[in-house]
Amino acid sequence: MDALKYLAGYPEPLLAQVRALIDADRLGPMLAERYAERHAVRNDGQLYDYVQAMKDRYLRKSVPLGKVVYDGKLQVVQHALGTHTAISRVHGGKLKASREIRIASVFRDAPAEFLKMIVVHELAHLKETEHNKAFYQLCTHMAPDYHQLELDLRLYLTQLDLETR
Repeated sequence: MDALKYLAGYPEPLLAQVRALIDADRLGPMLAERYAERHAVRNDGQLYDYVQAMKDRYLRKSVPLGKVVYDGKLQVVQHALGTHTAISRVHGGKLKASREIRIASVFRDAPAEFLKMIVVHELAHLKETEHNKAFYQLCTHMAPDYHQLELDLRLYLTQLDLETR
């Protein structure tokens, strides 16, 4: 199993720094020091309110959200940390569409900044389906430090993997 699977695609000098932190047992303490604040978003209702507040602040004119939940199966089944889906259902003679966001349950206990990062990522998909320049511009509009948070989240997930070995 590759210890740095969450960091695939990053440059080798960065991977060497991460390996050095892991070898010195400094990755976990560094992340704990940098991201000490936990969030209070413990259940699906609180998560919906949290996501809706962020959506109302940055994406008022986008489609309404039908459902926002923590999903315990997400990471294992789809190798994703969050998903956004458009669900279409037939009700009588009408077609009803609903948007859902599912967040991996690992974020229930993650630092507050990482929950914010994954929510920003999934909200950006409401406007931009692809991971393109416009998508990342929208992410940095909602969270100016988005790219650093994404890297640190990947480091956090790497640390969680190391702890479960």
